[in-house]
Amino acid sequence: MPKLTLLQTIAVAILPLLFAITVHEVAHGWVAKQFGDPTAQRLGRLTLNPLKHIDPLGTILVPGLLLMLGGFVFGWAKPVPVTWENLRHPKRDMAIVAAAGPMANLIMALIWAVIARIGIQLGTTSWAGLPMQYMGFIGIQINAIFMILNLLPLPPLDGGRVAVGLLPGSMAWQLSRVEPFGFFILLALLATGVLTVIIGPPIHAVENLVLLLVGLR
Repeated sequence: MPKLTLLQTIAVAILPLLFAITVHEVAHGWVAKQFGDPTAQRLGRLTLNPLKHIDPLGTILVPGLLLMLGGFVFGWAKPVPVTWENLRHPKRDMAIVAAAGPMANLIMALIWAVIARIGIQLGTTSWAGLPMQYMGFIGIQINAIFMILNLLPLPPLDGGRVAVGLLPGSMAWQLSRVEPFGFFILLALLATGVLTVIIGPPIHAVENLVLLLVGLR
């Protein structure tokens, strides 16, 4: 496929990015509701309206800058609130609620792969074929990044919350104490290039698996 300009890349990446962030957060809230916590629903956060979830810094500024700089794109939305005490089995249920976001990204990666395949079948002569291919492949990449990044066992990332839910009491408590510093640790890993080394191979593995499952490999 022809190489896109920056503006063209932004145009085809906006929709996959908004869905990646929005559905990720809604998944947390929806699963929390199934386990007894209706907080997200009461606050109007169980909606696919991106305006309810957008964080100006994490949803717009950071992904936009990374896109312009040519790095891998990641970002975040306003976290969906979960009231720990409302969950029927708080420690276990919180781990499942946390895992719901990355799993939603995996499902979305598969959906975008299907869209890419349809675009390929339509061909470049169709007005929709090429845009669907670009949007589909970018959607796979964005959701694979979101999935793997959020599965890092570093609070406040989802993987950190899953680890806190699975570890025995003393170890879980020690890991949870990292949460106030987690974002700064993540930025340091990104700035030093260590983050790319850590998450690069599993991101590519997820992308290849998704492409294989829909017959694009």
